[in-house]
Amino acid sequence: MRDHYERALIVGVGAGLSASLARLFAREGMRVGLAARSVDKLAGLAEETGAVTQRCDATVPEQVEALFAAMDAALGGPPDVVVFNASYRVRGPFVTLDPAEVARTLTVSAFGGFLVAQAAAKRMAPSGKGAILFTGASASVKGYPQSAPFAMGKFALRGLAQSLARELQPQGIHVAHVVIDGGIRSARRPEPADAPDSLLDPDAIARSYLDLLRQDRSAWAWEIALRPWVERF
Repeated sequence: MRDHYERALIVGVGAGLSASLARLFAREGMRVGLAARSVDKLAGLAEETGAVTQRCDATVPEQVEALFAAMDAALGGPPDVVVFNASYRVRGPFVTLDPAEVARTLTVSAFGGFLVAQAAAKRMAPSGKGAILFTGASASVKGYPQSAPFAMGKFALRGLAQSLARELQPQGIHVAHVVIDGGIRSARRPEPADAPDSLLDPDAIARSYLDLLRQDRSAWAWEIALRPWVERF
């Protein structure tokens, strides 16, 4: 059995993957909500997709609850697809890292994911239907030098997704974590001429998210990893 989804909320929207998701979900006939700390930058995307926007800092419980309450009304019902795409990072030699920046990295990546997933699950559980998708990174499974805070946050987000999959999937809620194991192509990050196919296409990533939503519940994936085909393992 495959679920049919009607209302999607993307949290942590920017010009890359989130924009590709919004366009694809809108083309699939879903009503789309977009949330970010700054919504001014979303005006063009909202006009293009017919999406509604809401300012939200995903690390503040009151703002997350206000976001979902607003989307319940604006989308004609609770979102049945929620994508957590918010992220923050600080880099540098371990001994020089600013503790406040490290705390911010963990709060956005992990605590923000918890708040958004909890608000989504509360709304999905009564109907026994929905999907919560988390965007991970190479750092979800590999800790790189001078990037300990990002690895800490992304490892925690992956643990949250794994735990929720085991708890919520038997209730009819599909939980999945997507490891984006590579750089994402963008206007600010074009593909090097001497390294074709070395960056992931955000539209191709978005199609993989849609593939997750189309899975039969008898064979749900809780995690998939996407990486350029030319990448050396």
